[in-house]
Amino acid sequence: VFYDKLTYIYVEIPKFDKKENELVTMYDKWMYILKNLSKLMQRPAALQERVFTRLFEQAEIAKFNKQELKLYEDSVNAYRDIVNAIRTAEKKKFAEGRAEGIAEGRAEGRAEGRAEGRAEGIVEVAKKMLDNGMSADLVAEMTGLSLEEVYSLKQ
Repeated sequence: VFYDKLTYIYVEIPKFDKKENELVTMYDKWMYILKNLSKLMQRPAALQERVFTRLFEQAEIAKFNKQELKLYEDSVNAYRDIVNAIRTAEKKKFAEGRAEGIAEGRAEGRAEGRAEGRAEGIVEVAKKMLDNGMSADLVAEMTGLSLEEVYSLKQ
């Protein structure tokens, strides 16, 4: 025993003699395919599972001559190039959009912060003016606050 989790199973494919209508298990289906793939002209009804789709696609490609294979490989490479170009463009646009959004958000945040700071500064000045005995009318006129706002500061 070289490794207790490694097991070899020998399968004698020539001895597998089930017909298409006798296939029940996936093991039977795989054995049938391995034995008869070179003879099959079309996909048998018993082998319509999705797992066999790629096998039959690859078998079709394996039948190509050199010129057909070259054309196929060129078309696959062209397809992959197009897909990669689209993905790269999407990533770049996403990054650009994100950077633009962040810049806009910062600009808006700064503008809002400045406006809030100015408003708070005006309120502080108005409070000091009121504390120094200035009339509410004069404070409203000098700060641009409404009389109601000035009266609310007195309280």
